[in-house]
Amino acid sequence: MSRPRRIVLIRHGESEGNVDDTVYEREPDHALSLTEAGRKQAEEAGVRLRELFGDEEVSVYVSPYRRAHQTLQALALDPRRIRVREEPRLREQDWGNWQDRDDVRRQKAYRDAYGHFFYRFAQGESGADVYDRVGAFLESLWRSFDDPGHPPNVLLVTHGLTMRLFCMRWLHWSVAEFESLSNPGNAETRMLVLGQDGRYHLDRPFERWCTPESYGFTG
Repeated sequence: MSRPRRIVLIRHGESEGNVDDTVYEREPDHALSLTEAGRKQAEEAGVRLRELFGDEEVSVYVSPYRRAHQTLQALALDPRRIRVREEPRLREQDWGNWQDRDDVRRQKAYRDAYGHFFYRFAQGESGADVYDRVGAFLESLWRSFDDPGHPPNVLLVTHGLTMRLFCMRWLHWSVAEFESLSNPGNAETRMLVLGQDGRYHLDRPFERWCTPESYGFTG
């Protein structure tokens, strides 16, 4: 098995939906583009990633959403050193089809009260659903490490919630731990680094907005 030294996760740059939530009434979520600020964020992230990867090869998995593909393009990684696969399981949490802004705002308030992991949008997914498909992707990713020629780097170009849930699944966080953490900012990265102990460690924590609730489980 040839495990990579680094698994880097990056959230897409700022999108049209990040600055105007009425756009979801007119455009499908998957078709939203980056803003100019989002492209700049991705370009700046690309400088850091190119320095990190150097001359090493990178196995890239990208969400099928337009803003994720545009983020990958703006990173400007060396095409000779990357192999890219579109991975639908890394897509954004599904909130339905065309969305009524006021209804979505109400549902977000309900989600905040109910819990981001378990709350299911009326026509979409819960965080638990995203966790399940991220877990299925993780199993496929792990099997890819059986290739002795697997690159030493993996890059996932995805979405904020998906990043948190991937780390939750990989690092075996509890639901309470997940609920206590905030999404990364646009074009921010987190990196799982293979340590000398043979385990992967997060390079820096997600911002914490509250103390995880203890349910007092005794087994």
